[in-house]
Amino acid sequence: MDNKSLVSIDDYSKEEILEVLARAAQFEKNPNCNLLEGKVVASLFFEPSTRTRLSFETAISRMGGRIVGFTDSSSSSVTKGETLKDTTKMVSNYCDLIVMRHPIEGSARYASEVSDVPIINAGDGANQHPTQTMLDLYSIMKTQGTLENLNIFMVGDLKYGRTVHSLLMALSHFNPTFHFIAPPELEIPRGYKIFMEKNNIKYFEHSEFNDIINDADILYMTRVQKERFADPLEYEKVKNVYILKNDMLDNTKANMRILHPLPRVNEIAVDVDNNPKAYYFQQALNGVYARQAIIAKALNL
Repeated sequence: MDNKSLVSIDDYSKEEILEVLARAAQFEKNPNCNLLEGKVVASLFFEPSTRTRLSFETAISRMGGRIVGFTDSSSSSVTKGETLKDTTKMVSNYCDLIVMRHPIEGSARYASEVSDVPIINAGDGANQHPTQTMLDLYSIMKTQGTLENLNIFMVGDLKYGRTVHSLLMALSHFNPTFHFIAPPELEIPRGYKIFMEKNNIKYFEHSEFNDIINDADILYMTRVQKERFADPLEYEKVKNVYILKNDMLDNTKANMRILHPLPRVNEIAVDVDNNPKAYYFQQALNGVYARQAIIAKALNL
């Protein structure tokens, strides 16, 4: 694998995470530059995306780069039976960097092993979404002034939620206390519990969504992802279990901020949007700066 690729958040050390966050702050102050002048970035989205794809394309455009690729695998040679290896090898001939989203876990790692240019993983199935993690960390740093010793509450789909998995791994460097709120069908996978136990990271599991959130520094909401369920009845059973309403925020901490990787379905009531503790739309904007920093690091710019 090209060591400049970002496939898993584990590819960054704690020092590299902080380095990228500092660079993101620089891009926020001056997002328009010509660092990518003469560079071509391939955007390969085998799975639908709005925020991730558009924020990457905005980041590349603001840096002066050019974008090639596809937003729907049905318009590519995949429909003719071309393998991921062949697609990756072919595209890497045309560009300096590949941004890839793919529905199969492990696909980005495999692509990074066969590509001649760095790969940035824009989400591989229910596995990892490291660029979302970096914008989440940047949002936490901006709103809390630190990443250290925070109470992080994660709510909803903790089984299939790749954003949750990546964020958990990244925050493990910073002595967090996690509270996981999920129905049994969507609880955090056992492998992540073992990881936390081995690394002496405090965590608590809850099934009720109530005033325990009053202790939160960050309340990380997630949608229940219909597309990850093989059984529609299982989805119907859990889709509306946790809905955040504005009056639930009355006794929460002044510094508490609500994050959500978006898109939202109905897990956050619309009246929460006007609450000063709602941060998810600013969080999406932070994705441009975080992804500019990730691209610059991948290309050593």
